[in-house]
Amino acid sequence: MTTAENDDLVAEIRRLMQVSKRASLGSLAERDGEILPFVSLAIPAIAADGAPLLLMSDLADHSKHLQQRPQASLLFDGTLDLKEPLTGPRVSLIGSVAITSDDADREAYLAQHPAAALYADFRDFHFYRFAVREALFVAGFGRIHRFAGNVLMSR
Repeated sequence: MTTAENDDLVAEIRRLMQVSKRASLGSLAERDGEILPFVSLAIPAIAADGAPLLLMSDLADHSKHLQQRPQASLLFDGTLDLKEPLTGPRVSLIGSVAITSDDADREAYLAQHPAAALYADFRDFHFYRFAVREALFVAGFGRIHRFAGNVLMSR
């Protein structure tokens, strides 16, 4: 793949992440000594450097899971309005999350989700930054590309 093709795919991933109003957040739950996958709805925002941001309550199961094991996945799905979803774009991010106290992250999240200002300062809510380790981009049926996380972040 040429550098231009690579850059076009990265731009397509970034656009998909920017326009997605929701994502699926995967975390690891422990039940009776067994580690099990757990998926929940997340409302992401995108930081200036391209990193996904989340605002989550400590009361949510996924937050409790992530406090124990920060490894996570985040699926941005661009297929929701398609008659044939397998022909549409989606990107699965693999990485980890950590609470962020960076004012720029807070401002970016609230700029993209102004209604969240109603609860963002509740004691049990925290902003999180998703550190992308790897991305699997399915640009449509049979168009599959894997990228290192640092390729998606602004350089």
